Amino acid sequence: MEYQTTITFIMEMAGTVAFASSGALVALEKNMDIFGISVLGVVTACGGGMIRDLILGVIPPSVFIHAVYATVAMVTSCLVFLLFYLKRELLGGHFRETFDRIMLIMDSIGLAIFTVVGVNTGIQQGYGDNTFLLIFVGTITGVGGGVLRDMMAGVPPYIFVRHVYACASIVGAGVCVLLQRYFGAVEAMIGASFVVMLMRYLAAHYHWNLPRLQREKGVREHGK
Repeated sequence: MEYQTTITFIMEMAGTVAFASSGALVALEKNMDIFGISVLGVVTACGGGMIRDLILGVIPPSVFIHAVYATVAMVTSCLVFLLFYLKRELLGGHFRETFDRIMLIMDSIGLAIFTVVGVNTGIQQGYGDNTFLLIFVGTITGVGGGVLRDMMAGVPPYIFVRHVYACASIVGAGVCVLLQRYFGAVEAMIGASFVVMLMRYLAAHYHWNLPRLQREKGVREHGK
């Protein structure tokens, strides 16, 4: 059990750093100050976990009990700000391309880790037999922080517009639940994390997106 707890904590820290970085990058793109960058970083890293805990009845949410998560997210956000403050040339030229690439990496890592952490938390709270609930809390842990981040930044939520984002989380949560029942918790979390990151990479590389309705230009103008 101690081994499982240690591995889970390491994965949570990696996910916190990844999501805090993605939140800070969005705040940088929106020209926010260091306070806004820190807030967006913390919300991105901790928001999904807070929603998960409220659903599971964990009051107050663990982020308020264990300050290490918010602290790591805030420090990470400040370091991202410091990096771009000292290397302002990174904001010019090919910043958009670099931004998208870094966002893909950080969001994929954070999504994968927090999805499986959400499933594991649901199991620890005694809902191991409730497959639907486990997949739901796994998905909301993975995507919840990003949705809050995008809403606060005033942009369309990433999960609704880019590369089967939420679908990767749903599939990963399902794989994690399945593996938990036949293998150990650590093996399930690592295996399912790999599945989520692989799906995100393939979706970005091959430009996979869910079907959407493409409105004609004349229709858009008429609707304005």
